[in-house]
Parts: sequence; structure tokens; C-alpha cells
Amino acid sequence: MAAYLSRLHHISLHVSNVDKAAHELVSRFQFNVFAARLTDRAKQLALRRGSAVFLVNERPSEAPRRLKEPQGLSCLYAAHAHYPVDTVSNVCFEVEDVQRASAALRERGLCEFLQPPAEVSDDSGRVTFSIIRSPVGNVCHTLIDRSRYQGPFLPGFHQVRTDSETAGRSQCPITHFDHITYACPRSSTALIARWYRDCFGFRRFFIDRNEDVDEGYVLNHNGIGLRLTAMEYWKCSESGITLPFKDEQEPDCKFVIAESLPQQGRNQVDTFLDQHRGAGIQHIGLYTEDIVRTARTLSLSGVQFFSPPPAYYTEVGKQDEIVAAGHDPHALSRYGILLDTDLHTDTDSQRYLLQVFTKPIFGEDTFFLELIERRGATGFGEGNIRALWRSVQAYMENAERHETERENKQSTPS
Repeated sequence: MAAYLSRLHHISLHVSNVDKAAHELVSRFQFNVFAARLTDRAKQLALRRGSAVFLVNERPSEAPRRLKEPQGLSCLYAAHAHYPVDTVSNVCFEVEDVQRASAALRERGLCEFLQPPAEVSDDSGRVTFSIIRSPVGNVCHTLIDRSRYQGPFLPGFHQVRTDSETAGRSQCPITHFDHITYACPRSSTALIARWYRDCFGFRRFFIDRNEDVDEGYVLNHNGIGLRLTAMEYWKCSESGITLPFKDEQEPDCKFVIAESLPQQGRNQVDTFLDQHRGAGIQHIGLYTEDIVRTARTLSLSGVQFFSPPPAYYTEVGKQDEIVAAGHDPHALSRYGILLDTDLHTDTDSQRYLLQVFTKPIFGEDTFFLELIERRGATGFGEGNIRALWRSVQAYMENAERHETERENKQSTPS
């Protein structure tokens, strides 16, 4: 049987400079530091916005020696992240019983354990955790049971009270992680989807109702060669899975596998694989209850967004679609926000979603964030995918062109 997971607990970043990454998340994206673990060998900061929690870890400059004691790990609750570039590489799930979940995964023989079940405690209680490697590049999963812990985050961390003033909920109503997208090599989707099905009970989520069950959602024309395959937590009781939250009123988080197709040339998935040195987490969707207000707040704080071609907002039918949803095309265009109506609905009420991508937040053109607001729509805006990915592709091509020009100037004798 698949491992019994309860909910997504946090997502870990491994960076060369914790303070710089944390400052970016606080000053620009309005997250708040609430817990820290600082030792002579480690620096880890936990930041939160709503129920979305990032754990920022300082990655070592070289591979550390292997330690036997979990208390001695330089990066607690995550694998030693000796990686050449800044990366998002751990998705932590809560489980009811780490030993039982780990035994179930061992029985399947599909997982490599980077950390067998171990216990960590402090004055607020104790937690048990284990770490397994996923089939996606450097991504791993920490399984953690914190049911016997009363502290603000996890043992080893102390509570942090900062003087930093971030935007209130009314100005930046980000509430949770909406989805996580993996950038993966060609022809790897089937293996990855099967692993998550067999280990965690994930099932397919169809982006488009006409999507082929084996091929996924395919865009393979007009310069876009892309395959997207989405997975969702299986809440079917017969399999004992209640993912990701025991309370059905709480939101879920989907996983998307993106791979490029060769017929349309290189795209941003290929760029990610090159600059990230392999597969990994390309972007994370942050759910917001008001995307225009959130984008305005983040923009004033210095966040830059990808923008579709201006013609997007004046296309035949698109302007009417935006107005019919109660939005101002000019207000959306200011921040590059796209709107997509769910036409596959049997109800009389209009269902739609709004979304926008930020520009990469690391030094490389790898990881970025997405803002998404859902008004009844559960998919990923198949009508927006082309415009969103074209805007990212245009940025990547422009960056590559500038880099080539810079290198040519440096190599030309004066």
C-alpha cells in the first residue's frame, strides 16, 4: 500500500546565502520569519505566509562528511544539499506514523532512504522524521510526525520575533501553496507519475478534459513544444489516503510534471535543466484570494512579473471575457495577470482563474513563483498556458541573447 500522508508541511530552499534569500522573501514577497536554527555549522530560517511555509537552508560549499547522529546533521530535516546552484529541493509531508510510512515504502522497494526514521526533541516535545529521494533530480521528501510537538515549528528551532513589517492580509492575501511544477527531461513523465502513484497514492488530474491519459496535456505547435501532466492527492478512503489535509475544508496542492518536446526547438524547460544542472522544482504556485491586490503589493515591493504581449488584453473575445468576470482589462495588464474561464462546467455560474508568473528569484534562470486566484476553476488555465509560457520563453531568449552579446564583446580584442 502507499504511504499514509496527512498534509504538506513545508518546502525547503537550499541557497548559498540564507540572509539574502530570506530578505528577498520578506521584503518583496511579504513572508515572515517565525523560526530559526543557528549553529556553528548550520543556518536555517523558516518563513510563513498564511499556511505556506518555506524553510531556507544554507547549502554547503562542499559535500559534508556523513554523520550518524540526526542531531549532528548540519541541515536538520533535509538531506545534505551539496548542489552547485541555488535550488528548491525538498517537499516535506506530515504523516501520522513515520515508522509505518517508511516500512510501507521499504516494502515497495521503490525508495532510497537518505535518512532512516530518527527522533529529535526539545523542551516542547519530539518529532520523528525520515527522508527519501524522489525520481525528480535533486528533489527529496521529508516525512515527519509532529503530533507530539507543541513548539512553533520543529525541534532545534527557536521562535523568532522580528521588527520587519510586511503587508497585512488585506493587502497580500496569500494563503497556501497551490501547486508545485517539476521541470523534467524528455520521456521521464511516465516513470515519475508512476512513482508518486505507487509511493504516495497520487492520481492523475486532467488539465483538459480531452487530454490523452498517456500523453498528458500537449502543446506542440507555433513554437511551443510542451507536455504537462498533473497529479493530485488521492482522497479515496479505500486506499487510506486523506491527502493533503485531514480537514476537507483546507486546500490541496497539486503536482505538475513539465517536459519539453523536440519538434519546436528549445524552451524554458531545457533552459532550466541546463542552468539547474538537472531536473527539479521549476516553480511554485502561491494561492491568493485577491491577485490584483497581491500583485500590486508585491510590485511596489520590487517583484517583477512576466507580461504577455499587450495584444492579449485586446484579443477578440478576451476583453469581453475579462469584463464578464468583473475585472478591468487595464488593471490586469498593468501586472501581466491572465484570466481564463472554465468552459467545461455544468453550472450556470462562471468559473475562472487568474494567474501571473514572477521573474526568476535566484541568480540563474531557474526557480520562480506564480500567483494564482481561483474563482471555482480547479485546473491550470489551459487557455492561459500558451500566453504564460510564451512570456517566459521570450524572457529566456532575451536573457540568452544578452549573455551571448556580452561574451562576444569580452572576447573581441579592443
